[in-house]
Amino acid sequence: MSGSAMALMVVSMVVIWGGLAASIIFLARRPEREDLPEGGEDEHVVVPPHR
Repeated sequence: MSGSAMALMVVSMVVIWGGLAASIIFLARRPEREDLPEGGEDEHVVVPPHR
């Protein structure tokens, strides 16, 4: 494997795993809010049945 291929592999691994780590940290620090009232604009959306 050439040096440029290894460098590209390392950069892509850092981007993928770094994004995963950043997402986990963000969700751990700011979980989904539960103090909001039930319902919303999309509550009355009718989904057609599968065929």
